[in-house]
Amino acid sequence: MVYEKVLCPYCKSDKVVRYGKNSTGKQRMMCQNHECSHKTFQLEYSNNASKPETKEKIIDMVMNGSGTRDTGRVLKISPNTVTSVLKKQKISRNK
Repeated sequence: MVYEKVLCPYCKSDKVVRYGKNSTGKQRMMCQNHECSHKTFQLEYSNNASKPETKEKIIDMVMNGSGTRDTGRVLKISPNTVTSVLKKQKISRNK
């Protein structure tokens, strides 16, 4: 039997346990680190826009001057998704 070490994608902690399954049958995980900003995550996402890496790419592209339509086209997600991710993030601009 092979064990795969699972790390939390947000705090990189290895204190992770199984936390049930979502509606599509994918395994959910829960981080037991008390300082972690997110408590639950998935190992596999069926939606490309739900991946944490995609959200980071959205913020990087917008900070470098790409528009929401351009960002959506490159990442193969809806421009409305790009807008909603940006509304949820608190981005500080240097003036």
